[in-house]
Amino acid sequence: MDAVTLIGLALALAMDAFAVALGTGAVLARLTRRHMFRLGFHFGLFQALMPVIGWLAGQTVIQWVAAWDHWIAFGLLVLIGGRMIYEACSDGEPPDDRDPTRGLSLVMLSIATSIDALAVGFSLSVIGVSIWMPALVIGLVAGALTVLGMLLGDRIGSRWGSRVEILGGLVLIAIGSKVLIEHLLA
Repeated sequence: MDAVTLIGLALALAMDAFAVALGTGAVLARLTRRHMFRLGFHFGLFQALMPVIGWLAGQTVIQWVAAWDHWIAFGLLVLIGGRMIYEACSDGEPPDDRDPTRGLSLVMLSIATSIDALAVGFSLSVIGVSIWMPALVIGLVAGALTVLGMLLGDRIGSRWGSRVEILGGLVLIAIGSKVLIEHLLA
């Protein structure tokens, strides 16, 4: 696989992570290096591991996962997006657990934004491409775009407040819907 193709593939796979990071940066009350590290590291790690898992899975497991991956990504993104919208519209003090860079939210977002990379890994195994360099590049690009997205989201969020959180939730729902529609029409 040539370098231009690999970078293009990595950028395409990182777009969901970038969009989620943009929304995450916007909803955090105060963006810290720790937030950026956690989200960037996990998104990069999951983006790197999913193609390896897909590559190793081969024909057996991928057939089952391919039938459900779009529903899994859709469900996770709609759940998190809906929660963001609900919390932005609810009255009162936001709960302490609103940090999407921690706990179950972090894991769910990491899986949801990287599930397409599973199919990419399978595809690379079918055409006989070694997975190690693509996995590394995909992970690094996703991690870098995640941090960039969080920084941009923080700038936007500080100006527009809860409206950005609603927009972020809608973006997550839109990404989930796009994934579902693309797989159903394919």
